[in-house]
Parts: sequence; structure tokens; C-alpha cells
Amino acid sequence: MILLLAGTSDARALAVEIKKQGYQLLATVVTENAAAELREAGIEAQSGRLTEAAMVSLIQVKEVQVVVDASHPFAEEASKNAMNAAKQVGIPYIRYERESQTFQYDKMIVTESYEEAAEIAATKKGVVMLTTGSKTLQIFTKKLLGKPDIRLICRMLPRADNMEKCEQLGFPQKNIIAIQGPFTKEFNQALYKQFGVTVMITKESGKAGSVDEKVEAAMELGIEIIMIGRPNINYGNAYFHFSDVLQELNKRIRPALSI
Repeated sequence: MILLLAGTSDARALAVEIKKQGYQLLATVVTENAAAELREAGIEAQSGRLTEAAMVSLIQVKEVQVVVDASHPFAEEASKNAMNAAKQVGIPYIRYERESQTFQYDKMIVTESYEEAAEIAATKKGVVMLTTGSKTLQIFTKKLLGKPDIRLICRMLPRADNMEKCEQLGFPQKNIIAIQGPFTKEFNQALYKQFGVTVMITKESGKAGSVDEKVEAAMELGIEIIMIGRPNINYGNAYFHFSDVLQELNKRIRPALSI
């Protein structure tokens, strides 16, 4: 049995490829919606965040032989829990990582944290669009909400818990864009123009995370960009291509099913 930390579009694609190889597979994701999408593809899945202890228990109950971490590049806690759980139980840990990207743009600032990005954004004026979701929204509302020379717009998934969080933080409904991507460059530009965006905040999630479309749209309109760099994590066995992950799996365990 393989335990796969999933949730992103490329992680789901990797899950399908692993299943095609004949391996027994259990995918874990944060939301039930993501779990449902995996089940539609014939992948066993469960939803909910897992602590390190919960992950250890799951590994033991399911007799997991390998942990494949294909979580989002910014899911730092999930990755650390997976690495520690695999080490504690004594099974291999394999990381699938989206390749990083670099952009050449004189109006782009790259930061090392959400907090640094919020501090820089607080020195700006105009309309700041946050495209990093709701998980760290409180960091930005603390610095930007209520400033007379800044209007903070947040783009996030249209989930009930996100709307509840916005309400708790006192985030104005008129400044929420509740929508699920991915989006084209043209769609991003339409949003930027609609709200008169002067600063766009994003994170370096990789091409599969549709960063290109957000960044290129902003560049063409001359919008300032604040890019949050990835967490600095030493994963050990890390690969950028499905074929390398599958090759590593073949070294570790044999498929349970005939293909």
C-alpha cells in the first residue's frame, strides 16, 4: 500500500499513474471535494488534515509501505508530518515537487515569507489583490485591512469555511472574489482591470499552479508583483517528474495488482 499526499491537479494525475502501475493506493487530501474528484478517478481517498500522530496511525492501520508526498509546495506542515511519520515507522518517503520558476520583471519583489509580503504590501498604495487563498489571510488583513490608501481584494475558493473566516476577520464581502481556477491570462487581466489592481500578491507554486498566467497578465498591465518564495525544506528523495517517482517506487515495492 502506498500513501499519497495529494490535493493538487498534478498530484491527482500522479495518483492515476501510480494506480495504472498496479499499486494499491490511498490518497489523503484536505477537502472532501478533492477526495470526491479522486474517487471519481477510481482512487481510494480520505479527506481532512492529518497530524504527525494521525499519519503514523494511518500508516500502521493501512500497512503502508511507502509515503509519496505530492502535496502543494507551500504545504510545509503536511510535508514535515509526512517525513517524520515515515521516519518514525521506518518506511521510505518520496517527494514529488513541482519545478520552480523564475521571472524577469523589474516590478517584482520576491519575499521569503507571507509576513514579509504583507509588510511590503503595506508600504504601497492602491488596490492590492491577494491570490494566495484564505489560509494565511489573517496575516494580510492585520497589515492591510483598514488602511485608508489601500483596498485589499482576496481571491479564494468558494467554500463555506472561507466565507466564515472572512466574516470573522471583518473582511468586506465586496472585496472577495470566490472562484475556482485555473484561469487563463486573459481572465486574470479582466479581473485586474475590473478592480483596478495596482499590486498583485502570489506565491511560487509552479507552472501547474497557474502562476504563469497570473504573472504574465500582471506584467503586461504593468502591475507590481509581490512573489512569495517556497519554504526551504530538505525533502531528501525529491523528484520533478512522474517517471522518476514511478521508478523509485519500483525499486521499493512490487505492484499488488497485475497490469
